[in-house]
Amino acid sequence: MSFHPFRLSLILWMALLAACSAGPGTDGLKIYRHSLGGRPTSLDPVQSATVYANHLVVNLYDTLYAYKYLARPYQLKPNLAVAMPEVSDDGLVYTIHIKKGVHFIDDPCFPEGKGREVTAADFVYSMKRHFDPKSRSQGSWLWAGKIEGMEAWKKAGADYDRPVAGLKALDRYTIQIRLTRPFPQLVHTLAQGFSAIVPREAVERYGREFSIHPVGSGPFRLQTFDSVRAVLVRNPKYRKEPIDLAYEGYDPERQARYGIARIQGKVPPLVDRLEIHFIKEGLSRWNSFTKGDEIQFASIPRELLDEVLLKKQPEVVLRARYAKKYFYTSGLENGFVHTDFNMKDPKIGYNPDPRRQERNHALRCAIRYAFDWAERNRTFYNDMGRVFPGIIPPVVPEFDPDASKESIRHDPEKARKLLEEAGWNAANLPVLTYGGVASVTSRQMFEQFRGWLTRIGYPKEKIQFDSYASFGDYNKAVKQAKIMIVGMGWGLDYPDAENTLQLFYGPNGSPGSNASNFDDPEYNRLYEKSSVMQPSPERTAIYRRMNRIVEDACVTISGLSRRYILLWHKNVVSYPDSSIVGGFHLKYVDVLPEGQEKK
Repeated sequence: MSFHPFRLSLILWMALLAACSAGPGTDGLKIYRHSLGGRPTSLDPVQSATVYANHLVVNLYDTLYAYKYLARPYQLKPNLAVAMPEVSDDGLVYTIHIKKGVHFIDDPCFPEGKGREVTAADFVYSMKRHFDPKSRSQGSWLWAGKIEGMEAWKKAGADYDRPVAGLKALDRYTIQIRLTRPFPQLVHTLAQGFSAIVPREAVERYGREFSIHPVGSGPFRLQTFDSVRAVLVRNPKYRKEPIDLAYEGYDPERQARYGIARIQGKVPPLVDRLEIHFIKEGLSRWNSFTKGDEIQFASIPRELLDEVLLKKQPEVVLRARYAKKYFYTSGLENGFVHTDFNMKDPKIGYNPDPRRQERNHALRCAIRYAFDWAERNRTFYNDMGRVFPGIIPPVVPEFDPDASKESIRHDPEKARKLLEEAGWNAANLPVLTYGGVASVTSRQMFEQFRGWLTRIGYPKEKIQFDSYASFGDYNKAVKQAKIMIVGMGWGLDYPDAENTLQLFYGPNGSPGSNASNFDDPEYNRLYEKSSVMQPSPERTAIYRRMNRIVEDACVTISGLSRRYILLWHKNVVSYPDSSIVGGFHLKYVDVLPEGQEKK
């Protein structure tokens, strides 16, 4: 009998999962087993650029602010901060008071191994790390050019003992941030994993090992971390703050069916042990989830949607046998998927020869016209995604429902005409490299993409797959501008279109968030103008103009917002979220004793 390689890998994976699912000393503990589709490569906050990293970072460390557990649309709340910041009339000075008596976990980096109190100076140190070249921060773009004196501090040698004019600890519990210009999204950035507060002692003691040896003051501390899973255990020193469901935005009409009322007044974290399993393949996650005694949270694999769902549109409905066993929630993701052209690559982007640069523009536009969003949606998203033009996704208030659909039009004939007019032919077309993770889905997406291009006359052998072993490796290559055609998914850091528009702001180029390395003077000018503005019709008009500039430059093939469907076992009290700083909900998850499931 032949044995399929996938079946073998699945069996090996399940055996490994079963072997480590309990571990020593877990009898009587309340354990919740979460799952993610990828593994973080670092737990250092300055490297927390993926949703996978954020799931751990925001549970191991503290941030000044956080999002209310249940409120939708999202609402900020104080976390380590005592209250929302005091802001000067000109919007340039923020004063933030932090809570007293909050301590880092016990760790050998501290005298006698006892975790000391978190102070305002720790926040200042943590922010400076983003501008220390040795840290190789992936989050400095959030604050680049915005904090007074920070760039000068960096240029002067990044000496942590030297002050920064715009970043001060006024006293042990008071932080002052002075901005170079108004930054309406500042408080949102202070809820990101990037802004998590770390102790200097730990960074200096562990060096490179700090990436896998987190020392924070969050609800959990790390017990183990490897390629298969992370195990977090309750931080006994975490502050006692009972849950107020009304304050957290509880909506009985939407959320009562999940049994969330049970956690009113309880003190997070609600479980003793949090396991986060890294399972890349959707079918493997589903098999573990449905087994009943392994992971307790998953999404539905694309291959099984028709089996699991009774209805897909307009609302998702599970078939009865699944609805009996699992809770679920569904909605449009806070983000989108898109495919960017790396403008640093002279074969397809900016080129010192003006004529070649014009021809590259025609090439990019032709590739975009060859792209078939309807087929991509049908093949990989079961016709449940929402295709839209440009880079302002439907979930933000600045989205334009009346925008031209030209940039998402599938028109192979126009693509062929553009190539011909620009002087491209089978002999002189450049070799294209399409980047992706070494997975079945990524390979299938590439083959679909290659098929579209061959239909417009592109030689098949000139379209190649640039494969990476893990998302971490792929993301690192993106940050180094090594990939020619970049398939990306962006989850909003905060609910404002500025967060997607910054993806194409020139100064945010690699290793920043601008994976396309697009650098257009007019776009940059409009971004700088709008980024200091409060929400208004004028700002929305500027945002939409920037959106058209990106579309006209044919710098990206965009976009599609996916529909998420999240399922969890009925003995778990949760309202899961994988958007907007994914993982912030985990400290509120509770697990009921057997037989007490919410029916």
